[in-house]
Amino acid sequence: MKFCHHCAAAITVHIPEGDDKPRHVCVACETIFYQNPKNVVGTLPIYEDKVLLCKRAIEPRSGKWTLPAGFMENGESSLEGAIRETREEAGASIRVANDSLYTLFNLPNINQMYLFFRAELANLDFSAGIESEDVALFREDEIPWSEIAFPVVKSTLEHYFADRPTQHFPVRMFDVIHGDNRTISTTLISHSTPLQNTS
Repeated sequence: MKFCHHCAAAITVHIPEGDDKPRHVCVACETIFYQNPKNVVGTLPIYEDKVLLCKRAIEPRSGKWTLPAGFMENGESSLEGAIRETREEAGASIRVANDSLYTLFNLPNINQMYLFFRAELANLDFSAGIESEDVALFREDEIPWSEIAFPVVKSTLEHYFADRPTQHFPVRMFDVIHGDNRTISTTLISHSTPLQNTS
């Protein structure tokens, strides 16, 4: 960023008064331009014992399978964004329950946070969107595990199939760290527990 969006004056990078991080600041009007993490939102669309996956038609990881997800837009909630992305990438209509939030992933190395919501397909009328080569339903034993695009998607799928027999789907939050030699570690840092009966 070189010029102010408000007055077109030059931008400098320094720590503003009362802050502790370098920011882009206008030299004339002193507007501070914050750069914050981006939220990626998506769904885990379910039909009976199957999960709907999309084969990516774009980079990164073109040709690999993923859950329908993408960046939130301004003016929408995380759930609204997830529903929109499911419609755009998989052409799918979904039903979402009140307890749909399922997994959250913090990716500080790339300034992103992922949120996935459990959802049920409203019908079997789905088709690949412009960012997908293909869309298909998979049982657990049919999932192309070695062709899953991202660790956050693989982790969400693994937890879903582990939770499915008990039908208890706690909300889980993870830290995902990109290390040396292209290693990625995913650490569970929080999960919800069943409500205790207080009667």
